[in-house]
Amino acid sequence: MIAAGELKKRYGRIVAVDGVSFEIGRGEVVGLLGANGAGKTTIMRILTGTLQPDAGAVTLDGRSIGEDLVGVKRRIGYLPESNPLYSDMQVLEYLDYCAALRDLAGPDRARAVTEAVESTDIGEVYYRPVSELSKGFRQRVGLAGAILHRPEVLVLDEPTEGLDPNQRIEIRKLIQELGRDRTVLVSTHVLQEVEATCDRLLVVAEGRLVADGSVSDILAGGNGGAGVFVVEVEGEGAAELLAGLEGVTGLTVNEADGRNRIRLMTTAGTELRPAISRLATERGWVLWELYRERVTLEQVFRSLTALPADPAAAPGAS
Repeated sequence: MIAAGELKKRYGRIVAVDGVSFEIGRGEVVGLLGANGAGKTTIMRILTGTLQPDAGAVTLDGRSIGEDLVGVKRRIGYLPESNPLYSDMQVLEYLDYCAALRDLAGPDRARAVTEAVESTDIGEVYYRPVSELSKGFRQRVGLAGAILHRPEVLVLDEPTEGLDPNQRIEIRKLIQELGRDRTVLVSTHVLQEVEATCDRLLVVAEGRLVADGSVSDILAGGNGGAGVFVVEVEGEGAAELLAGLEGVTGLTVNEADGRNRIRLMTTAGTELRPAISRLATERGWVLWELYRERVTLEQVFRSLTALPADPAAAPGAS
């Protein structure tokens, strides 16, 4: 549906985006992750035609957006991080103004505004000034303005920034609903929202794309795909025998109350649980606990976006 090819963008001496390429299919909800300054907002602005890249191209349905920028913007909805609303307007005035900017008129304008209000559930504040709205309702109004022209692609930059937990849940549900019949790209710092909302993740670090895949695939690839198994067992020689299982690269042991709690590090793709269960049966061990540690998205994100060590900062460096 929308694709980025070798996008590059500099601000003076600062490289904001450095050769980023990806494709987003029709109907996908994709999360764009990265630390502050990683280039997420710049990428979003380029995708929506708000900012021109220094090199590379963006295509919509295989056609460069530069060939018909106005036509492309008719098909894309964009909610920037700042969510620029006119606080002196009533919600109805703001949405009517947005519809006018989209060249909607007459029955089409009324229908579009009504559908946007219903989709974002802002009917109760429709006649209130924007200045009186809570942060949550402001975000909903911004979303209504972004979708009232029925865009095929929706780009949302930090849509839940500054919201309380209840408001975040409401916006998360709204994004899921909007993603049923649209292509959605969401930038956020809240990793729980990504796991709950997105089909796929794009992770950027220092202007480069460092990961692209489903949440489950990226989690499975965390720590290079290596696994950690935790065993709490009561029995003699457990640590020594478990250390000898195929695929085990290391272990740590903590003893308490006559039991050994053992963490087994393994090579990628190793599954130890059947072998451990059989060994416990053969040796007559009491197996209190056995599970594989789940790599969290936060752990994977930190490993993917960690800055490389600076050799100049090492002791004795010159």
